[in-house]
Amino acid sequence: MTRFTPEQLQAARDNVVPDVVAGGLSVLFCGINPGLLTAATGHHFARPGNRFWPVLHLSGFTPRLMLPEEQRELLSYGLGITNVVARATARADELTAEEYREGGRILAEKVERLRPRWLAVVGVTAYRAAFSEPKARIGRQERMIGGTRIWALPNPSGLNAHWTAAAMAEEYGRLRAAAAED
Repeated sequence: MTRFTPEQLQAARDNVVPDVVAGGLSVLFCGINPGLLTAATGHHFARPGNRFWPVLHLSGFTPRLMLPEEQRELLSYGLGITNVVARATARADELTAEEYREGGRILAEKVERLRPRWLAVVGVTAYRAAFSEPKARIGRQERMIGGTRIWALPNPSGLNAHWTAAAMAEEYGRLRAAAAED
C-alpha cells in the first residue's frame, strides 16, 4: 500500500470518494463518511485497521478476502458501497448533525433511484443520526425506503472495540442470510 505523508492526507480532507453502485443490487453497504486514507486512495474502507473487508469475507458475502482497491469487483456479487456523508474527514465526530440529516435525505434519494433490496448502514450511530431514529439497534429496521429494507450493522472501524471481527461477521452473516431469502 502507498504511504501518504500527513500533508497528503490533510490535502484529501473534504474530498468525495465515488460510490461503487449499480441499479438493483442485493445489498448497498453505507459507511459513515470517507476517512482521509480512503479519500487519498479513492478506495472505500482503505485504512488497514478497518475490518470491513475481512468481515465481508468472514460473513460469506465474498468468496475471498478482497482488498480495498478491488472494490469494483463487489458489483459482480450484487454488492455496492456508498456513504451517509460524502465528504472526507479525519474522524466521524467532525461531522455535524445537519450533515447527517442531509446525508440521510440524499441517501434516501439514492436508494429510491438505485433500488437495492437491502441498505446496510455500517454504524448504528450513523443510522440513528441520518434517519432521526435515536433508539435504533443493530439489526433489521422497521423503516423502509420504497421497497428497500434496512439493516444497521456494527461499524467495522478498528476504533470500535465493542465488536470483534468474529462477532461482526455473525451480524453481517444474518444480513447475508436475509438477503439470500429474497
